[in-house]
Amino acid sequence: MPSNFPIVLTICIVLLGVCIIASLVLGSRLVSFNELINGLFHSDIDSYGANVVRKRISRTVFSLFCGAALGVSGALMQSVTRNPIADPSILGVNTGASLFVVCGMAFLNISTANQYIWLALAGAAITAIFVFGIGSIGRGGATPIKLVLAGAATSAALSSVVTAVLIPRSHVMDQFRFWQVGSVGSGSWSAIGTFAPFLAFGLLAALLTAPALNALALGDEAATGLGVRTGVLRFIAALAGVVLCGAATALAGPIGFIGLLATHVIRLILGADLRYVIPMSALAGAVILTLADVCGRLLGSPGELEVGVVTAFIGAPILIIVTMRSKVRSL
Repeated sequence: MPSNFPIVLTICIVLLGVCIIASLVLGSRLVSFNELINGLFHSDIDSYGANVVRKRISRTVFSLFCGAALGVSGALMQSVTRNPIADPSILGVNTGASLFVVCGMAFLNISTANQYIWLALAGAAITAIFVFGIGSIGRGGATPIKLVLAGAATSAALSSVVTAVLIPRSHVMDQFRFWQVGSVGSGSWSAIGTFAPFLAFGLLAALLTAPALNALALGDEAATGLGVRTGVLRFIAALAGVVLCGAATALAGPIGFIGLLATHVIRLILGADLRYVIPMSALAGAVILTLADVCGRLLGSPGELEVGVVTAFIGAPILIIVTMRSKVRSL
């Protein structure tokens, strides 16, 4: 265990509590302390402020779930690809999920979360396989720079297909454009119930594979010598990452950079041991996404600025800094 792990864990839990309270209190309508208490603990009180708090509870829980899923997904993708800047959005996985969702809207008339989620998972999985396959061609196999380039090219191509599907279908464009920005504003208890099994599967698979992924970081030959079945390990870890990313994308839209931000912050503080990086990335992702959602509500008041826009503003400069410092080295 890293010597500073208890301190970091305590800080993350405190930050998580602060973000939860901020998410319940702050927004276009500020909530007083009494209204917060009434909304949380007194269901018989039917005041406007208490109802605002109750409405924000599901949104906050949904934001925490999505942030945790994206944080762990980023950690898994970085470990599987041994790429320090791997992220669902950078590797094109979000765009693949978006393409399948928009095709479902345009050709299958889907409109519910249960329908979105399966299409998004299929799109995310197919795109991840394609990007990894393209990045593995040639000398050196799937190097970090080849994977990033393959992801960028795939994302650009799929974005063009999405546009081609949308342009002649204005009714689909109206439905898709709100989803595409990325927002947790539509978080409901129904969406949380749909998301929970996928989150549980992804987190469990990530935690169970963490020790073997530590061995994989030493290289395939060393991992094999330690008894790790590298092919099976990569498949399970990649599947968990795709499930987490695809489910979050289906319900909240393509929110980028959370996996990159959360995992890099945790690695910087705690080191590379995935037994600690994975659970702490879940906490950090939940904190970052919930904080970004609160900032979006405050900046866009009396409306709101979608969280996908806020994370892009924060994440893009950090991606540049990380790329410059790491020089795209493998992990």
